[in-house]
Amino acid sequence: MKKKWILMIFSILIIVALAACNDKDNEKGSPNENTNEEVPEADLEGIPNVVIEINGEEVTKDEFSNMYEQQFQQQVMQAQMTGQDMNDIDQDQLKNQTAEIIIGQNLLIQEANNRVKDVSDTDINNTIDELLEQTGIETKDDLLAIFQEQGMDEKEFNSQIEIQVKVDQLIAEISGDIEPTEEETKEAYETIKAQQGEVNSEEEFPEYDDIKADLIEQLKEQKKAEETESFVETLRKDADVIIHL
Repeated sequence: MKKKWILMIFSILIIVALAACNDKDNEKGSPNENTNEEVPEADLEGIPNVVIEINGEEVTKDEFSNMYEQQFQQQVMQAQMTGQDMNDIDQDQLKNQTAEIIIGQNLLIQEANNRVKDVSDTDINNTIDELLEQTGIETKDDLLAIFQEQGMDEKEFNSQIEIQVKVDQLIAEISGDIEPTEEETKEAYETIKAQQGEVNSEEEFPEYDDIKADLIEQLKEQKKAEETESFVETLRKDADVIIHL
């Protein structure tokens, strides 16, 4: 399974918060509008108060449940889109996968806190701007309001932003030079062009120069993701991890 923590820790927190806000307007277990099939609920029965211990740091039931419910919602949406039976979701397997996601996140945060000591106001403001652009939220106050609805005060919000800055700097450090070559960029272009032709041969595909900049950014993110995943796998081997599921 592709490590979803690569999507960035704070971005995942935003998704969880937004999902929680949306849940206020949607009753759990209600029938699906398109299929009239009853949507199953996430099974949180028997989750212990301390779910995981990572190098002495505890992951609580609430922390695990928030992430698990988000992962479960994604599985339900995928099942709806593919026509699969939503009741066939293996929740035990999904809980173990969620645990590994959380372990990866926390190991990355722990390493970032150990390595990165100084965070500037400029770094923090740049990170906030990037998060606003990624989520489509207009202002920092709007972003903060979402988390305040979930019980996160401004001090904790700022702390999470600082963590994100440290993680970004750590990933930049371990990724090194990730600038793709011209050959790699052209190869990616031809691959995507061929895939597009298989899906819709009648639609004209953009010229290479028109999407080159986008291809370069995609390849950078791909390389960054690969380096990060490899790095966390190394941390995992040396970590003291106990899972209580």
